[in-house]
Parts: sequence; C-alpha cells; structure tokens
Amino acid sequence: MVSTLWSNAVALAQQPPSPVQPIQPPSGPSELGSYLPIVILFVLAAAFAIFSVLLGPMVGPQRKNRAKTEAYECGIEPSPQPVIGGGRVPVAYYLTAMLFILFDIEMVFLYPFAVSADALGLFGLVEIFLFIATVGFAYAYVWRRGGLDWN
Repeated sequence: MVSTLWSNAVALAQQPPSPVQPIQPPSGPSELGSYLPIVILFVLAAAFAIFSVLLGPMVGPQRKNRAKTEAYECGIEPSPQPVIGGGRVPVAYYLTAMLFILFDIEMVFLYPFAVSADALGLFGLVEIFLFIATVGFAYAYVWRRGGLDWN
C-alpha cells in the first residue's frame, strides 16, 4: 500500500506542469442585466415624482387667501415683527415630539415578534408580555406626570 502511494507520488512529481489556463468570463447573461428591473423601477418612480410635482400646480385649484400665504408656526399666531433671537418655543412641543419618538420606536420592536411569534414559543410570549408591561408602566408614568397634556 505504501509503495503504491509512493510510486503514484513520484509519477506525479515527474510530470511536466500543465499550462495555466486564463479564467474565462461566463458566457451567460451579464450580472448587470439582473439589475435592469430595479433600474427601470427607479426611472419610473423618478418620472412619476417629477410628473406629479410639475402637474400639481397646473391642475390644482388656485384659491389663495391670507391664512395660506402666512408661515405656519405650530398653532401660534405669527407676530408681525420679527423677534430678536428667534423667540422662545414652549418646551411642551419638544417633550411631545420626544415622547412620540420614544413610544414609536418601542412599538417598532413589536413587529419582529409578530413575524416570528410561532418560532419563539412560550419564551417569546413571556418576553413580549414583559416588554408591553414595561412600555405600559412608562406610558402611565408620563401620563401621571402630565407629559401628555396639550394645554
């Protein structure tokens, strides 16, 4: 057995090396051709967006009034005189925006659970109940502290 392996190794070592063949590109469809539907979709989306933006003012009603031409200041009446330094914006606007973002992001974490609820089993069910309880406690805390009052 050893002598057979040895003789095969010697025979392979004595053979001249085979010439190196250059790598040939595949003869099938090019790889860029598979992106053609995506490129067409982007072109159609861009054409529709440009068409909608240009056609809207031409087709839409032209009823202008004083309220439409003034700047919108989040429900606050704009003053006729500019305020030096920009004026103060109530903190309630920022608090409401941050609470919306916070609870919105927390609710986004529920989507993966909804997709893989069967695979997670009882462990996933317990974890999602704990997550919802935590979000519920945070919501109750913010509500009791007056963070959701709009006045």
